[in-house]
Amino acid sequence: MWTGKAAHNTNVTDLHPPWGGYPKFVSQGFNDAYLPIWLQDAGYNTYYVGKLFNAQSTSNYDKPHAAGWTGSDFLLDPYTYEYYNATFQRDHNPPVNYQGVYSTDLVAEKALGYLDEALKEDDPFFLTIAPTAPHSNVHIADGVAEQSMPRPASRHKHLFKDVKVPRRANFNPDKPSGASWLLNLPLQNHTNMNYNDEWYRNRLRTLQAVDEMVDQLVGQLYEAGALENTYILYSTDNGYSIGHHRRQPGKQCAFEEDINIPLLVRGPGVPQGHRTTIVTSHVDLAPTFLSLAGVSHGKMAKYEFDGTPVPLQLEDLILSEESWPQEHVNVEMWGIIQSEGKHGFVLYPNHTYKALRLHGDGYDLLYTVWCSNEHELYDMTKDPWQMDNVYSDVSRMYTIGIPTASLRDEISPSVGVFSNCNITTTISHLISRLDALLLVLKTCKMDECRSPWSSLHPTGEVRNLRDALDARFNEYYHEHPKVRYERCERGYIPESEGPMWDGGMSFGAMEHEVWAGA
Repeated sequence: MWTGKAAHNTNVTDLHPPWGGYPKFVSQGFNDAYLPIWLQDAGYNTYYVGKLFNAQSTSNYDKPHAAGWTGSDFLLDPYTYEYYNATFQRDHNPPVNYQGVYSTDLVAEKALGYLDEALKEDDPFFLTIAPTAPHSNVHIADGVAEQSMPRPASRHKHLFKDVKVPRRANFNPDKPSGASWLLNLPLQNHTNMNYNDEWYRNRLRTLQAVDEMVDQLVGQLYEAGALENTYILYSTDNGYSIGHHRRQPGKQCAFEEDINIPLLVRGPGVPQGHRTTIVTSHVDLAPTFLSLAGVSHGKMAKYEFDGTPVPLQLEDLILSEESWPQEHVNVEMWGIIQSEGKHGFVLYPNHTYKALRLHGDGYDLLYTVWCSNEHELYDMTKDPWQMDNVYSDVSRMYTIGIPTASLRDEISPSVGVFSNCNITTTISHLISRLDALLLVLKTCKMDECRSPWSSLHPTGEVRNLRDALDARFNEYYHEHPKVRYERCERGYIPESEGPMWDGGMSFGAMEHEVWAGA
């Protein structure tokens, strides 16, 4: 979010050092080159309240101070996730502990204060508010973390008494699903499910204080006469799973519950009630904020973004829904995974994978390659709950439906006969395209990340999966290097991640031996 870069281009890939956290963010040079600094360069005052980074703590918050903020009040480890024992650090002042006071209410109070300050200034402002709700409560003592249920404010404890985790097709299924350690998860018994239902209810309860805070902030903007001149973006850093694929409460997988998150936007020119299907991700947020701040595409070029501004105005949305170049999300994960709750406090190693989420006109796919070199492939047009891994069924037929009328004229003429009909191929042919696309994305930079098909086909005859499935490309894709790992690592070590993309692998390149012999 802060850099507009894919994780492999920041190499900040974990919660804690040596692979991630605040110290790694600083050592990689990003404390001098991230969004708030660029917004200040554009004339904005910048404010922050809540959690900024993992491993930003009472012992390192000033080594150095997080740069780029006109005003800040950060939650600090080891108290970040303690709902009634939070520690905040304001501007360059020493940390202050607030034992017995509800953390989200403190975030609200501090955010309202900064909003009042920002509204009194002549300069435009950027205010980020990051409560930890609905995260689990985490108490850390002597370096040991004890996780327990999210803790709601006392005024919300009575709510949602009968609510349960929705029992969808992938909830605690009779047969295991997924790959790697997921295949060994046991069926959850009723005691386990009841516990997880209460976990779910407490997540909902903690969010009520967040809802109240949003209402207060919008009310303050309205009273100041600034609401109609302010963009409000509401989102999160990750999704969450409870019981899906037999999992205990947690995140960090490539399944839809973990990676498909909301992005709600209100502001000047944003059409009320409009829903869009264009594909975006966190790397698009920094360029989006800068675009809203009036920074031109030309001036943004120096930041070397992997993302692109998200269209928000009605006319831009209509145009983008017909010709948006991105149909992909690049999902990257390294290290270990630890589920939450008393039934799930287990560390699973080798939780390193690359995943490609592809959503286009007539197709909806998830393709994952694990560091164990296991694979997953889900056709979500038929299997939205990701229960049927079709990767090994290479002779199975796969069909992309007829393109919608609004897109028909946009399809590249290279596919000719395919323009107004279904495309039927085999899973084997499909996988060859997905592998090549993921090979580009796992090391991409800038334009390669935004338009990976253009790297594979520089002459422009392929702009999407539908184009790429033309039979005349079959030999090229089947001879292309496959995504694989040499070994599982805790962090990003390129030498352990198998073949790497280079321009000699593109269709029509002279150096065919580069890819044919890989």
